Amino acid sequence: MVNAVHYAIMDSPLGSLTIASSDRGLVSVQFGLNMPADGVIDDAVNHEAVEQLQEYFEGKRTHFELPLDVQGTPFQVSVWNELLKIPYGSTCSYIDIARSLGKPGAARAVGMANHENPIAVVIPCHRVVGSDGSLTGYAGGLHLKKQLLGIEKQSQLLFT
Repeated sequence: MVNAVHYAIMDSPLGSLTIASSDRGLVSVQFGLNMPADGVIDDAVNHEAVEQLQEYFEGKRTHFELPLDVQGTPFQVSVWNELLKIPYGSTCSYIDIARSLGKPGAARAVGMANHENPIAVVIPCHRVVGSDGSLTGYAGGLHLKKQLLGIEKQSQLLFT
């Protein structure tokens, strides 16, 4: 049985976000307007995700507490689970993630899994940087990655 997906569109400091949820949890957060033509807007189903994302953008939330309904290969899911362990306001490298998975030669595969992350912001692939600390690769664009890291840095300065 296929779970129905319900959508919401929210404004954020990064522009519009398209949020999708099933009865099992959050399916995706995408930059821009990405609702399919036959998609159904259901703000009630997505209320909690929208609220938590708003709190994040306001610097009031450092950790999301949402059920996730992620679909991917076992390797992708393992990478996304590792991303969830990166502390707010911190970064790590692709090789760090590969090593934590016991696959030190899989940095490029980690990068590809990051690129396929369906739940931007909530699964914080923006916190993964090059081994030299440089901002590299982000499906939403490096300007968005920089903004997300800036939000986290700014709120840490405000609340420490």
